[in-house]
Amino acid sequence: MASSGCHALFLVLLSIVLAYTAIKSTIHSKSTVNYSNSPQQFNKHALTMKASKALRNQGFNIIATLLQLSPEIFLSTPQSTIFAIQDSAISRLSVPSWAMKQLLHYHISPTKIPFQQLLNKSQGCCLTTLLSQKKIAVTRIDKKQSIIEINNVSVSHPGVFLEGNLSIHGVSGAFSVLDFHGIDEHIDVIQSPICDEMPNGSVTGTKNLVNWPRIINWLSSNGYASFAIELHSVLDGVLQDSANLSFVTIFAPPHLGFLSSPSPLLERIVKLHIMPQRYTFMELSFLPDISSLKTLAPALNVTISKSNFSRVLIIDGVEITAPDIFVSKTFVIHGISRPFHLEELSISFR
Repeated sequence: MASSGCHALFLVLLSIVLAYTAIKSTIHSKSTVNYSNSPQQFNKHALTMKASKALRNQGFNIIATLLQLSPEIFLSTPQSTIFAIQDSAISRLSVPSWAMKQLLHYHISPTKIPFQQLLNKSQGCCLTTLLSQKKIAVTRIDKKQSIIEINNVSVSHPGVFLEGNLSIHGVSGAFSVLDFHGIDEHIDVIQSPICDEMPNGSVTGTKNLVNWPRIINWLSSNGYASFAIELHSVLDGVLQDSANLSFVTIFAPPHLGFLSSPSPLLERIVKLHIMPQRYTFMELSFLPDISSLKTLAPALNVTISKSNFSRVLIIDGVEITAPDIFVSKTFVIHGISRPFHLEELSISFR
């Protein structure tokens, strides 16, 4: 019940802030309104009401209310695709009023993109948004299962609304990690690392950016020598299978202890600790609970789970004890308490 009350309060406060923005915008532009545009305005209002109703029917109450109160934030271009964030994800964000418009604009593309058109995009392509110079990336496409991820966030409710020049899809979380510590309203708060770090605007456009020698040297010098030695011993296999790898996240245990294992098994163990995406600790914490993360080990994923009472993150039952111990543009290293469990080890030692 308390959670429901907090959610309602958040919705009310957020609505007041953006309603004020809408009123201020209306007053400023009232003198330029031409009555000959009234049919167009009426149609836009009708479209907004229909879209808001469709969003509410799917449980997107916060975005539905904001769209109804401040349509000019969402529909400032001839065509629009809105990626509506789920209520639960928005409620977990601590977003000051001056940053909310940036956040919303980062979830709107100035083109109409039905879900089927999204499925036909190439994995790794980037889409423009209403936020200047900021793009979003299609990071996963599975046509058979109709699965799409944007900035590693699942499109959970495809085709919530499709009418006229407007398309709306529901997403499970925010596309950008928001960190307001030590910044003010004059700073760009939206982080879009997937596209921003690629010089040609495509996640697949740059090859071999991961500096493996740098990773191994850093691990060796900072208490992870065992893992560094084992990574180095199987590096040729990693490069052979992942020659175009541009981003990685490494979960480094203090001691792996499998150097004497057969090479194929050791390689599989090491790959289990490497993700082919770049995740800071904050980005991991924004992922939905019980999210599955792909690893470099073929057909092996790990699962992230969260504590309801602390900021602790657990990967496959193993705690991240040293988050973000090294962060670069192409890789992130997190320290973990022990190696991940590999079922094949249990079988081989029976």
